[in-house]
Amino acid sequence: MTYKLFLDDIRQPPDDTWVIARSYEEGVNIVQERGFPSVVSFDHDLGKWDEKTGKDFANFLIDYDLDHNIITGDFKFVVHSANPAGAANIQSIMDGYLRFKKRAKA
Repeated sequence: MTYKLFLDDIRQPPDDTWVIARSYEEGVNIVQERGFPSVVSFDHDLGKWDEKTGKDFANFLIDYDLDHNIITGDFKFVVHSANPAGAANIQSIMDGYLRFKKRAKA
């Protein structure tokens, strides 16, 4: 886990140390090519209303970890979405999964 992933269809990351994914599909491709990121910054709405969202990407990351057992205690995420309900969903999904991982290791 050596890179930071910024998932957002419009915004720019805070600095040039981030790898940018502009869609769900691009995010999936980056993870499959580069491995699991050390940090993810999530937007929820990724284009048109019928596009996959940041929540879908959070679910992909969880499934990816369930298949590969990669997430460690060093993994971090933030949700920068302006969509309050979408942001809350991503936060809840990721927090819940990370709690599960922590309990499973204990």
